[in-house]
Amino acid sequence: MGFLVRVVLNGLAIFAAAWLVPGVHLAGLVPALIAGLILGLVNALVRPILVILTLPFTLITLGLFLFVVNAICLALTAALVPGFEISGFLAALLGALVVTVVSWILSALTRDSRSRR
Repeated sequence: MGFLVRVVLNGLAIFAAAWLVPGVHLAGLVPALIAGLILGLVNALVRPILVILTLPFTLITLGLFLFVVNAICLALTAALVPGFEISGFLAALLGALVVTVVSWILSALTRDSRSRR
């Protein structure tokens, strides 16, 4: 059940990024949910490899390079999902920032509602 909730939260975060960031385009709710699923897989499989490969840059920039890694993961997701497009690197960077913040907020809200029961 937790995996399905995570996919929906990622889909909502991507939907929010498409609504807020001008260069991020989404064809509807179904591509958002598919993108949420693919983003979860990319974050689980590809992101750890990218983090290890870019560790020197991450250390030099005091962790700020992780925003670039998140943008690469979001751009890879957009390349794999039809109906989800990102127009450039700046849009991917801002979109990744929005996805991260919205996903973090939604995760905190769902965690609080589960702990109240």
